[in-house]
Amino acid sequence: MKYRYEIKYILSHTDALALKQQLSAFLDKDKNAGGDDGSYIITSLYFDTIDNVAYYEKMNGVLNRSKYRIRYYNDNYEFVRLEKKMKHNNMTSKKQVKISKEIADCLIAGQYERIKSHSPLLQEFLGAMRIERLVPSVVVRYRRTAFVHPVSDVRITFDSMIHSGVYDTNLWNLENGGYDILDDGLEVLEVKYNEYLPSSIAGILSTVPLRREAVSKFARCANVK
Repeated sequence: MKYRYEIKYILSHTDALALKQQLSAFLDKDKNAGGDDGSYIITSLYFDTIDNVAYYEKMNGVLNRSKYRIRYYNDNYEFVRLEKKMKHNNMTSKKQVKISKEIADCLIAGQYERIKSHSPLLQEFLGAMRIERLVPSVVVRYRRTAFVHPVSDVRITFDSMIHSGVYDTNLWNLENGGYDILDDGLEVLEVKYNEYLPSSIAGILSTVPLRREAVSKFARCANVK
């Protein structure tokens, strides 16, 4: 399993805008992003045990942990993925597989017997649902702008408008309100890379004040329940 560095920061919207302008001169925008500004919307449903093991592992700083989620982009139900994100200290890894909305609905409803698939990740998740009693926990929705660089597979993302579904775990219907988890004017910056962060990119990031913080959108959204 290949792990990557993942370092997170909190910064102001003004500083985020300044960084985006500087990074855009050297890095490419994510080619999958939509919209003129290169941003896109991510909607995820996280799963946890009935006694919130994943949430408490994060809050207690457990070094080796993992969680599952179903995710789609820009309200496109034709591209839905099941993902497992694994964390070891500052390093992360991810496994993912594309699934249909119908399979996602079965997973959300706990209707295991209706799912026919040979995907190893999907079979692993089905086993975890049965053994660990995983259930839908919280919906997280936010806007992301992403920059990429081929050296060390650098990926820099800015997340804003982070919204929790609170008690509503309906992944497809987000009209029932919710809760914004960041103060107005703040964004989350994530810096991901393999072996090292190129000095030119590190230099750009150093031009604005950053507050390093182990921000978990899942944990913050789950915390408002």
